[in-house]
Amino acid sequence: MAKLAVTLTRSMIGRPENQRVTTRTLGLRKMHQTVVVPDNAAMRGMINHVSHLLTVKEIQE
Repeated sequence: MAKLAVTLTRSMIGRPENQRVTTRTLGLRKMHQTVVVPDNAAMRGMINHVSHLLTVKEIQE
């Protein structure tokens, strides 16, 4: 199953609370932090919600 490497590339300063909560739920706390998440519909939905703040790479394992 594929996984996604998600990196927070934009600052959370001045962002709406729902976007802050979404990035925290993805496991992103600091800028340039990368987390590996499973590639499923729930994660894709969260990533799409804050896609303007993230960079995403697919990892084959």
